[in-house]
Amino acid sequence: MPWIKTIPFEAATGKLKDLYARVTGPGNNVDNIMMMHSLRPHTMEGHMAVYKYVLHHRDNTIPKWFLEVLGVWVSALNSCDYCVEHHFAGMKRLLRDDARADAIRAAIEAGQVAETPLDAAQQAAMIYARKLSGSPAEMIEGDVTALRDAGWDDGEILEINQVVAYFAYANRTVLGLGCSTKGDIIGLSPGNSDDPDDWGHH
Repeated sequence: MPWIKTIPFEAATGKLKDLYARVTGPGNNVDNIMMMHSLRPHTMEGHMAVYKYVLHHRDNTIPKWFLEVLGVWVSALNSCDYCVEHHFAGMKRLLRDDARADAIRAAIEAGQVAETPLDAAQQAAMIYARKLSGSPAEMIEGDVTALRDAGWDDGEILEINQVVAYFAYANRTVLGLGCSTKGDIIGLSPGNSDDPDDWGHH
């Protein structure tokens, strides 16, 4: 059970009911991380907008599966098992290569960027994500230059930065309120990247 009161789907009314209808998965399942917001629906609306736009927007150019890799990595660095499990399942589904996905997770769990079956640019993004997650006040311009030198353009660097920043927020929402995976369907995510306003989970 979470550490604060939450309102289940069947008891929701008004704005909360409308928002739940937008974020549900199969069987009217609402991810527990979204249910954490049920006493203040406006924060759920803000959370979902940021989540959808940062990870599941049509104008992103970095492959969605790699954005999910960064999410798993940051969540592991923050010891947020809830987000690790959800986003690893999503990453695995998107990657469509179970052996590679499992190897990525094993390297993440070992904290070994160099062991990930990823290219040099992707590993550079993971190095940036690790520093920004653990030592944000120590970031310097050279950390961005290293990403650029690895082949990322500035728009892609922004995408990487925003994924790291989003997961810092999501991990702390989960860890600070006692959110668990109990009752969740692991790995659902907004499937329609072409419509920023479609928040349905599939």
